[in-house]
Amino acid sequence: MNRKHILLLTTGGTIASVEGGQGLEPHRSDVMNREIQLLRTYYEITVRDVMCLDSSNIQPAQWQEIAAVVYESRKDFDGIVISHGTDTMAYTASAVTFMLPGIDLPVVFTGSQLPLLDILSDGPDNLRTAFAMAASGIPGVFLAFDRKVMLGCRAVKVRASGFSAFESVNSRYCAMVSNRGLESDTSILPPLRRQAELKNQISDQVFLLKLTPGLSPNVFDALAAMGYRGIVVEAFGLGGINVLGSGLEGIRRAVQKGISIVVTTQCLYDSADLQVYQVGHKLLELGVIQGRDMTTEAALTKLMWALGQGMNQAEITNLFSRNLAGEITIEN
Repeated sequence: MNRKHILLLTTGGTIASVEGGQGLEPHRSDVMNREIQLLRTYYEITVRDVMCLDSSNIQPAQWQEIAAVVYESRKDFDGIVISHGTDTMAYTASAVTFMLPGIDLPVVFTGSQLPLLDILSDGPDNLRTAFAMAASGIPGVFLAFDRKVMLGCRAVKVRASGFSAFESVNSRYCAMVSNRGLESDTSILPPLRRQAELKNQISDQVFLLKLTPGLSPNVFDALAAMGYRGIVVEAFGLGGINVLGSGLEGIRRAVQKGISIVVTTQCLYDSADLQVYQVGHKLLELGVIQGRDMTTEAALTKLMWALGQGMNQAEITNLFSRNLAGEITIEN
């Protein structure tokens, strides 16, 4: 049998952690050897330790490093699995999605809520699902967890400790494990439009702002003074923002200073739609960008990526009207 050659990139996280003096500490792939050896029954596996970090410590520089390793390795393997801590895995998977346009093999993130060395760990199942997806030949960036596979740019961590930790928000699963094996649904995947590229320049000058009743509009001036070039606003419901009194003035000044503002919703599901209410129309008149049904993680990383590519306000507005990798639903 011609076995698929899979590259396992490790970055640390709970899946590779052991108990230390002050709690769980991430280790390199040696603590994953038992499961890796079992997987070698089915796949030819190469293992590379890229970093060894709790995912809370994985920053944009690490996203760039991961994307570069994937791009440089892609021609030598049938698929790539990336083990990662769960806390920021949705951010990393979204960012890497945008950094690797046209990626031409399966790249699958996974992790666990209990370390692999724990007899009750969810890690073995998650790794098996990830390797099956990596061997599927379906190109894209994915996240595998709890026997489900979702687009990396649609994944959100919804539980702090439960094994069903991730959900695919506003998009169907790409694949699920059943008694018939891994059953995939490729209809939600956008077509490959170009050759694979590495575009991992990214800006960290983007702020995520959760709107609350009574929030001062001066917060936008403060963020502009701090040098932020982009702001993602988690607004109410369909995209509601206080427009009474001076409610819009802070946003107006920020947009006039060249800051791109993307409005999403605090609601986990469904879409921000600024066309429904008067308050939304007022925002659109100012040049605010609709985040539609994107996850917060995808909206944030897409804006960071756009700024990293040197795009101006008009170009970013145009970019957010386009579906690059399944991250947004655009009605035809």
